[in-house]
Amino acid sequence: MPMALIELHNLQKTYRVYHKKEGLRASIKGLFKRTYKEVQAVKGIDLQVEQGEFVAFLGPNGAGKTTTLKLLSGVIHPTSGTATVMGHTPWHRENDYRRRFALVMGQKNQLWWDLPAQESFRLHQQIYGIEPEAFQQTHDELTDLLGLRDLLSQPVRELSLGERMKMELTAALLHNPEVLFLDEPTIGLDVVAQHNIQQFLKYYQEKRKITILLTSHYMKDVAALCKRVVIIANGQIQYDGSLSGIIDETTNRKLVTLQFADPISDSLLSSLQRFGTLVHLEEPRVTLGVTRDDVPAMLTSILDAHDIDDLIVEEPPLEEVIAEVFARVAETSSTQRDEDGVA
Repeated sequence: MPMALIELHNLQKTYRVYHKKEGLRASIKGLFKRTYKEVQAVKGIDLQVEQGEFVAFLGPNGAGKTTTLKLLSGVIHPTSGTATVMGHTPWHRENDYRRRFALVMGQKNQLWWDLPAQESFRLHQQIYGIEPEAFQQTHDELTDLLGLRDLLSQPVRELSLGERMKMELTAALLHNPEVLFLDEPTIGLDVVAQHNIQQFLKYYQEKRKITILLTSHYMKDVAALCKRVVIIANGQIQYDGSLSGIIDETTNRKLVTLQFADPISDSLLSSLQRFGTLVHLEEPRVTLGVTRDDVPAMLTSILDAHDIDDLIVEEPPLEEVIAEVFARVAETSSTQRDEDGVA
């Protein structure tokens, strides 16, 4: 069995946060005596990632995703627990480790805003000590794959958001990292830009076999790129497995879309709802949420009695499935707080 490239054992991170009360009097009092509270961002995570895996790291806002990536990249220290990436402890910040990974955050820039990206690339070459021939080869490959040749001399501030993200990815990959941490790389991008980034990441990861840990709120990123999904909520891992597994585990229904040859009458619609919940109606198409075990009987009954022009049976959208997981976790946490007597 191969050794895991990334290993986390009981990793925890707690922040001490200033609790500011409302009102002028409380603000003045706070100048002399401050009240703090502890916020546990990561609550004992255990995780292993093998070499060459492309793993989605999902969770609601404040779940601990970005904190975990910052711990793994050595930006912050944990409160307790251990982690190793390629045999290194990230927060020791050894130069050898920093040359072997890259971190790209969709809401943070690593390029010089007023300079052409080409200048930042040259700076990266010097920082990482990349040999000129290797640098030029990697530089040309990345800029060609991402279609950036004509934009290299343009100041970064003049680029579109999608173009800037392509430049950020290029800068991150110039030193050929073995591990790549991606935090919301497609945030704010339009559909075309998202697709282009997805296609590049898929191709590059398959070609180079690098290990990628991705956080994203766009489920299309996850569906297009990742076979394995790790869901974190309230600072703890709630699920670790395949995409198909989370769908099977979370919901017991399928979406059945029927396109009838004739208009849908009220009586037909009423009879259809005996089989499942109405999800969408747009004459002459209707979509129902049907329990998995009931789908065969439903289709047999309808096909025997009606003329159907088109039929689609599919899983619910991944966004709905993940949202349902988050809702369950939030409900469980609320119940636990009530049982513990916490307001």
